[in-house]
Amino acid sequence: MSKANRPLSPHLQVYRLPMTAKMSISFRVMGVGLAIGFVFLASWLIGAGAGREAFNGYHGFFTSWFGLLLLFGWTAAFYYHACNGLRHLVWDTGRGLTNEGAAKGNPIVLGAAVVLTILTWIIGLA
Repeated sequence: MSKANRPLSPHLQVYRLPMTAKMSISFRVMGVGLAIGFVFLASWLIGAGAGREAFNGYHGFFTSWFGLLLLFGWTAAFYYHACNGLRHLVWDTGRGLTNEGAAKGNPIVLGAAVVLTILTWIIGLA
């Protein structure tokens, strides 16, 4: 018997995750990102209540290129998480639980999140 030239156990370098698994992982990561974003949102609201100087500091940060980038990412994470949450609600009814159903839902969730994010920023910057 000769030893085969392969790993002893499967790992991520050997197998590719299906898109549904990647979206499931990113759904959880986006939830953590949203929690961190809500801390920034709460601090901004506290700054608004603390007076003009505190608010101007937060306003300066959130209107800088880095602050706008964070807000854009937070908006995208929010819509992605919301759209994926709606898909989970559909799954709770027993619809779309097959591999084919989950695969069909992936581009719908991604597309809806992209469209909603872009629409929000178009309206917000107008």
